[in-house]
Amino acid sequence: MRQYIRFRQSALTSATVLSFVVSAGWSQTLTWLGTLNGSISVASGVSADGSVVVGWAQNAFGQRRAFRWTEREKMQDLGTLGGTESVASGVSADGSVVVGWAQNAFGQWRAFRWTERERMQDLGTLGDSLAIASGVSAGGTVVVGVSANTIGQLRAFRWTATDGMQSLGTLPGGISSIAYGVSADGSVIVGAADNLDTQIRAFRWTATDGMQALGTLGGRESIAFGVSADGLVVVGWAENAVRQRRAFRWTATGGMQDLGTFGGALGAAVSASADGAVIVGDADYANRQRRAFRWTEAGGMEDLNITYAQLLLPGSYLVGAAAISPDGRYIVGQGYNAVSGRFEAYLLDTGFPPRGDVDRNGCVNDVDLLQVLSKFGARGYCNEDSNWDGVVNEVDVLQVVSNLGNGCQAAAH
Repeated sequence: MRQYIRFRQSALTSATVLSFVVSAGWSQTLTWLGTLNGSISVASGVSADGSVVVGWAQNAFGQRRAFRWTEREKMQDLGTLGGTESVASGVSADGSVVVGWAQNAFGQWRAFRWTERERMQDLGTLGDSLAIASGVSAGGTVVVGVSANTIGQLRAFRWTATDGMQSLGTLPGGISSIAYGVSADGSVIVGAADNLDTQIRAFRWTATDGMQALGTLGGRESIAFGVSADGLVVVGWAENAVRQRRAFRWTATGGMQDLGTFGGALGAAVSASADGAVIVGDADYANRQRRAFRWTEAGGMEDLNITYAQLLLPGSYLVGAAAISPDGRYIVGQGYNAVSGRFEAYLLDTGFPPRGDVDRNGCVNDVDLLQVLSKFGARGYCNEDSNWDGVVNEVDVLQVVSNLGNGCQAAAH
């Protein structure tokens, strides 16, 4: 099972400094995030408004360090728990809480939760020395991941400040599990666990139903990496009948849907927008080149390198997409930056939907305002909650009002 504790990104090669931004007009930009004076970086999470990106980057000593990036402060090294390395895997909707794993003074990997005030907090373990945090709820209060128990078995966990780290168990007959993703409110958790036949299966967990196996695409194994805000859409990879790993989208009514590839054998869906309508990940071409994709019901699987070719300078390309913002506008991952000559983290602002465009039709107008007003005071994460703080309030109304008219001329054409 340890082979599935992956960093969601490949370690390739690279080398230095500042962010590099390519823009195609005001609405679409590609920002290369640089490194911590090392040779490589990878982005793994993005805040709801795209202003905060997290991941890991090499420092000048070749050590992996968790980072938090903003346009103003650039790439900030979040440190460790006393050891030499750390990795950030997720970030809260407002960008204030970062989770991941870091080495302590004994070289043990420990799950952490980071905030500006408390810095890096060790979340403990389920009894052994290993723990890794791989996801966090929108509000930053629920952390999920994997830890070893007292007899060294890996168990998916759910952590809160009140209850601490709790094991989610395994599938019937299995001995290992790992959690990768969590819904906005922390009530639905997805990941992978082995079953009685030692086959790895994607799971969806709730406190009411426990751990539910989601099946495969005809093969033996599957893994779930991401889940929509409401917990109804799950994404990941699953083997088909000829043992190819294919990106999938799962719902209770539609089951597991193969999202395809670019002509190759492999693909993996990693993250989904809040409503599960937009999915990102990576997929292979027939020549085994791996490229970042975005999938929608209407457009199917599209290569981000083709869709946003105008943002890529000659020789640059996007290898994979690791996370997408709740509204589907911002995408982060890793690519090759031909200017710096290295593989590094990127932030892609697709420009859609415009800020305040609740119904995602490309135009911020009275319809969007009415939608927000109709849900004013409502709690729970939804498209009307533009800043994803869990409540529809004055901030969300102001978001629409201050952007009225944006995109409407283009949408009319």
